[in-house]
Amino acid sequence: MPELPEVEVVRRGLARWVAGRTVASVEVHHPRAVRRHLEGTEHFVGALTGRTLTAAHRRGKYLWLPLAEPDGTASGRALVAHLGMSGQLLVEKPSQPDESHLRARFTFTDGGRELRFVDQRTFGGLAVEDAPDGEGVPPRVAHIAIDPLDPSFDESGFSAALRRRRTEVKRALLDQTLVGGVGNIYADEALWRARLHGTRPTDRLTRAQVADLLDGVRSVLGEALAQGGTSFDSLYVDVNGQSGYFSRFLAVYGQVDRPCPRCGTPIVRESFMNRSSYSCPQCQPRPRARRS
Repeated sequence: MPELPEVEVVRRGLARWVAGRTVASVEVHHPRAVRRHLEGTEHFVGALTGRTLTAAHRRGKYLWLPLAEPDGTASGRALVAHLGMSGQLLVEKPSQPDESHLRARFTFTDGGRELRFVDQRTFGGLAVEDAPDGEGVPPRVAHIAIDPLDPSFDESGFSAALRRRRTEVKRALLDQTLVGGVGNIYADEALWRARLHGTRPTDRLTRAQVADLLDGVRSVLGEALAQGGTSFDSLYVDVNGQSGYFSRFLAVYGQVDRPCPRCGTPIVRESFMNRSSYSCPQCQPRPRARRS
């Protein structure tokens, strides 16, 4: 599933290629693409046709584009998108052949490039929802915490909230109500940078360890963003269909049996919540069990 860097790359592409353009028509090719729009497909089409997509925003792994009415006033609604496992928002020339998993198409009054929603596994989706004051956070997205790259991120508040919880640190990193946008890949990479095993209890972390962890999260997210995100296959691309290259720089994720870049110890894989965790057993020793 795309994580913060991948979704932010898409947001930047939408801001460049789509924001400020007026929707001429909308085609929905698969009903699952708009299943989150509870009023139905026809209402979805009507809510967008003739409206201008004024900007592109992100919170965690969600994207939203506020809508303006034909007279230019804010409509108080926004197009909300979640990419799911394999969703793609592509900006294509109208002459470009349809993708095999094309789910929705947006054309614009300027006759330029189309916006296409492509989703092989149909876990992603689109909806038009309320957006307070036009630019505000849609209710569906409001529960997601601000991410560590946001200038308004509260470091001390995050540290206190993390250390109050009685859970494992990796589980906490994946909790989108605590910190937005971090998924399995970047959690493993950040924990390696902070020299913490993912099972370390959060209530045993020192303030210094939390600071190191936050530094690790920020650095890995920033570096991944600079590389266009992480692509393991063709399911994640930016709006122009380009892959990200951060997979070349992963220290532990997916690197089982390869030497740790820091100490040379072979990386190990462990089962975690029906997924996998990767770590260095030397740099990230498992914590001692709690005494009963």
